[in-house]
Amino acid sequence: MKKQPQLFPCGRVASLLSRREWLCRAGGGAGMVGLASLLADQNLLAAPDPVDSEEPITSLLPRAGHFPAKAKSIIWLFMEGAPSSVDIFDPKPELEKRDGQKTDIQAFFGNPGPIMKSPYSFKQYGESGQWVCDKYTNVAKHVDKMAFIKSCHSESNDHVPAIYQINSGLPRPGFPTAGAWVTYGLGSENQSLPGYVVMGNTQGAKGGPHNWGAGFLPSTFQGTLFRSQGTPVLNLNRQPEITQQDQRAQLDLMAKLNDEHMSRHARDAEFANRMQSFELAFRMQQEATEVVDLSRETQATHDMYGINDPRSKSFGSKCLMARRLVESGVRFVQVYSDGEWDAHDNLEENHTHHCQATDVPVAGLLADLEQRGLLDSTLVIWGGEFGRMPISQNGKGRDHNPKGFLQWMAGAGIKGGTSYGETDELGYEAVENPVSVNDLHATMLHLLGIEHERLTYFHNGRSYRLTDVAGEVIHDILA
Repeated sequence: MKKQPQLFPCGRVASLLSRREWLCRAGGGAGMVGLASLLADQNLLAAPDPVDSEEPITSLLPRAGHFPAKAKSIIWLFMEGAPSSVDIFDPKPELEKRDGQKTDIQAFFGNPGPIMKSPYSFKQYGESGQWVCDKYTNVAKHVDKMAFIKSCHSESNDHVPAIYQINSGLPRPGFPTAGAWVTYGLGSENQSLPGYVVMGNTQGAKGGPHNWGAGFLPSTFQGTLFRSQGTPVLNLNRQPEITQQDQRAQLDLMAKLNDEHMSRHARDAEFANRMQSFELAFRMQQEATEVVDLSRETQATHDMYGINDPRSKSFGSKCLMARRLVESGVRFVQVYSDGEWDAHDNLEENHTHHCQATDVPVAGLLADLEQRGLLDSTLVIWGGEFGRMPISQNGKGRDHNPKGFLQWMAGAGIKGGTSYGETDELGYEAVENPVSVNDLHATMLHLLGIEHERLTYFHNGRSYRLTDVAGEVIHDILA
């Protein structure tokens, strides 16, 4: 039977599961036991396994994309819980005019109320004249760096599948996330830190580690959860009674034994991944501790990120750490806001709290990246998993809305001060230039120098990609 080659994006080849490997794995190896018995009955021996000349990628060594990239790294500011576009960046005059009127729009969780105007006032900022609410005045100073995508839509109106989709392209768990795909395709520039770092929600992200998992990609490319205070990664530091020399000797002995094992199981990619993870953890003990040490920054920098304000200290610390990570060569950093922008009962109270927590840090991050010359090579993304309804819920809140919401991008390769797409007059549904999650991912990959249709991995009988079978680059927001 002729073996069909399966190509990775840049000519790399995925190892298929051979029939012998399938017999070894299926049913706990019962198939191989049966095969051995049949061969023994006929006095036959099994032929040795062929070894492919090209193995699956398992390292984080930097690799070239398909064409010259505008962005070298990504900082994704993920506003978990879904902020309301019409209350922050996309005001709708019809909400003011028709406040209190009934519509036929239905709420996801029930208790649909009438149309509800925004509790905030808006002003135009920058040369682009972008509207921003009065609770995001620091971010508003940077609108001419941003491209606002106002016509996003997704499939699910439930948080967990929606977060899975915004992270992996599909509203189901178990698929590689965007950071995993990016590091699989490009590797990372610092071999002493993970290529993909997640600064998590202090209350725990809905959906858990699936949101930064590698899915069926090699585990080398899964996200590593960092904490903004204390030890950056749990169980990273060695015990006080063990010296660095002793630990190095233990790892060297383990590597020798593992190499002997690999000589007999050359196609065991996951075993190779575990070996690499031991070495990465050893290197991280020094460098990760230094990167997470925000005391190395000046007081002025702490003020810029709002770290000295209790309301913004946590998110500000994560944003500053994100800058330090990309400055150190990390490829992909995702920063979760704390708590949830989930305003079912009182939108004004909920969004005011989250604006206070994120306004100064986001503005500080953009200013800091720019003054250090990093904004030219770093793509910054802001947004949640979906939007919110134009009608009220429970009197003062807003329900989930996947039909129309906003994301913005800034930095490397982005045409600042631009706006793309529109929702209807109430902000309910994308009606002009609708943008899917696949389109967002295709645009992100394009800025990194990756052709999204060629970033593939063969799994379960077909080639998968981050953008699945869809996705168009949003060229109108590119510089």
